Amino acid sequence: MSTKWWMAYSSSSDRTTSMRRRSRRGAGVLAVLALSVAISGCGLLPKEPVEEDLSAIELPKISEKPKYDVETKTLETTAQGSGKMMSTQEKTLFFTLDGKKLKKLYIRSGDTVKAGQAIGELDVDDMKKNLRTQTLAFKKTELEMKTLLRTKDDMDPIDFEQRMLDFETSRQSLTDLQTDIDKAVLTAPFAGTVVSVSVQEGASIKAYDPICIVADPSRLIVAASLSKDDLEKVALGMEVQVDINNAGQVKGKVKQLPQPATDNGNGGNGGNGQGGNGVESLDKYLLVEVANLPKTVTRGTPLSVSVIVNRKENAVVIPLAALRTIGARTYVQVVEADGSKREVDVEVGQQTSTDAEILNGLTPGQKVVGR
Repeated sequence: MSTKWWMAYSSSSDRTTSMRRRSRRGAGVLAVLALSVAISGCGLLPKEPVEEDLSAIELPKISEKPKYDVETKTLETTAQGSGKMMSTQEKTLFFTLDGKKLKKLYIRSGDTVKAGQAIGELDVDDMKKNLRTQTLAFKKTELEMKTLLRTKDDMDPIDFEQRMLDFETSRQSLTDLQTDIDKAVLTAPFAGTVVSVSVQEGASIKAYDPICIVADPSRLIVAASLSKDDLEKVALGMEVQVDINNAGQVKGKVKQLPQPATDNGNGGNGGNGQGGNGVESLDKYLLVEVANLPKTVTRGTPLSVSVIVNRKENAVVIPLAALRTIGARTYVQVVEADGSKREVDVEVGQQTSTDAEILNGLTPGQKVVGR
């Protein structure tokens, strides 16, 4: 019995020992496998990025404000305008009869005309017929008047005076009718060129509507329009720079100022040199006399003018971009020799579109900082 127990016990102990050994071997195998996986896993991980070399990259520089020299130069203030070449002897022609049709037009644009040459003629056949009828009636009245004069002493003075007044009225009516008929023919006032025509044959004509413009092309002058504010700065004799299209620049002087614009209920002249009836007049323009015009210039050539209303030699100036204001204070930033900056109050004179005159506060040679 004891032998069986020992055998049983021994067998159980061996099994336990064997199990423990297998367990340790399994744990060792697992450890080796885990280590192997860990080592192989390191090869699968992404490589760490190489640190970028930033030494070659230049950081952006903060932009510096521009610096300007304080200098002296001739400063000019101008008044600007535009216009065209016109003739000192030109006229817009028109009929003074109203409600008639243009029966005949004898000219075309560009034609040369002589003084007194017919330009156009209205249809006044009805007026001529009426004149013939009234002329015949007046002849009968003349015969009656001769008889009346012979019996003057036998008539009542008041009755005789009334008859004389009626006779004079009839005669004046004939004269007026003939005068109106004569107005039906429009003639050139002087020798020149027809520069424009505004109507066609058969058109219904209103009194004072433009028919054509006749001008002497050999007597040209610069005619310009300026704004009301600019005109207030201009005076006779001021120097003018004239820029003529396709002909270059010439110098001249203000010869005549425009007449004040008036509004007569028909729209005034609109600032374009024309009255309410559309008639163009030199009186409505600023006229500039030029000594030597280029030969290529003709009437109607567009142009622009710059009237020098103020000029100062050796003015101390800076660009407007360097001028600063805060409230009523006007100042600049001056650059010192060591590169530092300081604020200096200045007194400003005349200004142009680009420069400002400095009356006090700066001297030529200094530098100022732009905005």
